[in-house]
Amino acid sequence: MNNAENDAEQKTILVAVLLHLGYNIQQLWIINNTFYIGGNNMLVNAKDMLDKAKAGHYAVGQFNINNLEWTKSILLTAQELNSPVILGVSEGAGKYMTGFKTVAAMVKAMDEELGITVPVATHLDHGTYEGCYKCIKAGFTSIMFDGSSLPIDENVAKTKELVAVAHNLGMSIEAEVGAIGGEEDGVVGQGECADPDECKSVADLGVDMLAAGIGNIHGKYPANWAGLSFETLDAIQKKTGKMPLVLHGGTGIPDDMIKKAIDLGVSKINVNTECQLSFAAATREYIEAGKDNEGKGYDPRKLLAPGAEAIKATVKEKMELFGSVNKA
Repeated sequence: MNNAENDAEQKTILVAVLLHLGYNIQQLWIINNTFYIGGNNMLVNAKDMLDKAKAGHYAVGQFNINNLEWTKSILLTAQELNSPVILGVSEGAGKYMTGFKTVAAMVKAMDEELGITVPVATHLDHGTYEGCYKCIKAGFTSIMFDGSSLPIDENVAKTKELVAVAHNLGMSIEAEVGAIGGEEDGVVGQGECADPDECKSVADLGVDMLAAGIGNIHGKYPANWAGLSFETLDAIQKKTGKMPLVLHGGTGIPDDMIKKAIDLGVSKINVNTECQLSFAAATREYIEAGKDNEGKGYDPRKLLAPGAEAIKATVKEKMELFGSVNKA
């Protein structure tokens, strides 16, 4: 049996096993000996968009979604600005929306109904080992395995396994080295700086993007925050070469630091808290002005509209800052 026949046989077996396990993958077909998840052709993995961002010295935004309004606002803004976009879903948000299958189905349907033509990836944010397999089963196009709290040997072993599975299914995969500070859906980190040599060892496993702690945190940044460690980022960039780097905790980082981070190899920037703050402020203003008591202002479609518009404005601001406008 030649190599091509052996590869084809292995992929046939993999498909059979996945279907036997009940994986909710609507279509699988082989293109150039690689699996791709079926559906709308604009729901893609994140590899191509991030490779282009790295080469073009800009960054693609990952904007976390929490419900229908969040998803719709982000998709419409990406389409308006002709920007690629990554829809991030934490395990907590996935649970809130009743599960990853619900999220994947909602995004796919909304992408089609809105006529979205820009590249869109659905990405698990800070996934556990178990959470990654749930998203694979649900039909996500990208996952992040956060093994940063594990001993480096265990992190490497599990990352290697998930890389093989994800790539066989045409998915992209992100790994993390060095815990990101702050808290996001129960994931707590101290804001440490990653070891560049550990970053290289994980990057060499074949991940498509690497999140490395460089003093960044989730949530609001405190007044005494020391800032990003560009020395660490530069060292990581030199060790990992063309690997797209990821900056978590994009809310509250000064614009000049964002731009410098992009210059040093950051190709994906995560934003969550800032959209939440914008949504909350606009909703509060609507209610405090008594507009929910005017006519049918209590209708949730009207009540939530100012918050949705605020999310659009925040996403637009970030896409312009990151340089992804007209890069679809």
